Amino acid sequence: MPAQPDSFLDVQSSDEFGELRRAHRSFAFPLTVAFVSWYLLYVLLSNYAGGFMDTIVVGNINIALVFGLAQFLTTFLIAWWYARHAEAQIDPKAEALKARLEAGE
Repeated sequence: MPAQPDSFLDVQSSDEFGELRRAHRSFAFPLTVAFVSWYLLYVLLSNYAGGFMDTIVVGNINIALVFGLAQFLTTFLIAWWYARHAEAQIDPKAEALKARLEAGE
């Protein structure tokens, strides 16, 4: 039997759902702020600190290229880290709520 609308409202107001939201928000929001700040630093340095960004690191590789490649690296690292966090902290709570809804509790 499919879950009824009242069941969804009950789950939404439950402590378990609040814990699920906190588990997601406590990870996603700070990391989003950190990544956007890191990206804006790159953009601002590229626009206003051209001399610094032109500094050669090795051969033809300058700081701007290193920062640009680091953007990709941090994106993949954050995605990997979030996947681990979700598997350990979010998925079990979400599965428990889903099971409760499907059982009609």
